Amino acid sequence: MMRAEWLTRFLGFALVVVTLCNPATAAEGVVNRTPRDQSFANEVEHAISRGLTWLQANQNSNGWWSTPDQPAVTALALTAFKGDPKNRYRAPEPAWLKRGYDFVLASVQPDGGIHRSNLVTYNTSISMMALLAANKQEYDPVIRKARGFLVGLQRDFGDKGRLDDVFDGGIGYGSKYEHSDMGNTLAALEAIYHSRHLVADQKQLTDGKDLDWAAAIQFLQNCQNLPAYNKQKWASDDAKNKGGFVYYPGHSMAGGETNAATGRIALRSYGSISYGGMLSYIYANLKRDDARVVAVFDWLRANYTLEENPGMGPQGLYYYFHTMTKALTAYGVEELELKDGRKLNWRKEVAMRLLNLQRQDGSWFNDNARWWEKDPALVTSYAVLSLEMLWRGL
Repeated sequence: MMRAEWLTRFLGFALVVVTLCNPATAAEGVVNRTPRDQSFANEVEHAISRGLTWLQANQNSNGWWSTPDQPAVTALALTAFKGDPKNRYRAPEPAWLKRGYDFVLASVQPDGGIHRSNLVTYNTSISMMALLAANKQEYDPVIRKARGFLVGLQRDFGDKGRLDDVFDGGIGYGSKYEHSDMGNTLAALEAIYHSRHLVADQKQLTDGKDLDWAAAIQFLQNCQNLPAYNKQKWASDDAKNKGGFVYYPGHSMAGGETNAATGRIALRSYGSISYGGMLSYIYANLKRDDARVVAVFDWLRANYTLEENPGMGPQGLYYYFHTMTKALTAYGVEELELKDGRKLNWRKEVAMRLLNLQRQDGSWFNDNARWWEKDPALVTSYAVLSLEMLWRGL
């Protein structure tokens, strides 16, 4: 794949990720598309511009956004600028944007990780995405080494080489002693997937190793409420939860419910991590008709809402919008048919919701502080990145 073609696909996402995963499904996203609503597309583009203007005005003079301790926030903002529909931040690259990239590069560690203190997996993965979005060959060695670093974080507890632990195959916060979880695994799979063109040659792999995708899939299904594939006692066949995901085996951020008659505890599925599960399966190249993919998509269709993060209320709302947008785009959804038969122009609905939530100064903000969403730099980056993907599909 030519470098320019890859970049267009990476930044567009719409009719993009699915093309890379499964060319057959890409066609499904192109056929019979509704005519572009140019007036609404212009509104979305205006909201993106306002968001980017706010981000530019709120960059620290040293190049970072929000905090120097977590380069991932800066990386999200940088990626948002590179996805601007008007391509105003590409060539020539503004000096202030270069300072942002210099800050990320100054966070590179000798082992290839990209971080300053903690949250090693998140920081490395999201920083890789920003470096990929820059489309500069001089960044390739950094990305390649960071990719190898993430591959090295894949967990293998118990007997080596055997999937004998429910946490095997996933990735955690970064320490080899910490168990895997869906959030870190999704972030790592995304960066590893999108950088695969840099290791097409076996010699380019760090220590000759690539991710064990089969093991990653095993971990993913160990986080899914689907007893046909997940044999843990908490996995639920109840329609309220079946197909959705929890944060890690045995734990859901949405809690659980106890059957009064049997005493059995079922863990509740919730929205953001279920979209993350579907997206992770797509990165792992599971097909649309795979029972695990079908099950999570069915749960998401049954629990579709833009009023909250299903199961979590306002917690992580903007991460929910962001992950939803990426997952439905990757899945090739043009018109979303809900379980009750209603058909939605989901792109327009999500975009309208984000437009209505944008503040007068161009930023976004969540009144609920869970997962740092009271940080306007983080949330504005999520919102702008979502709108950029939506704009390309309108």
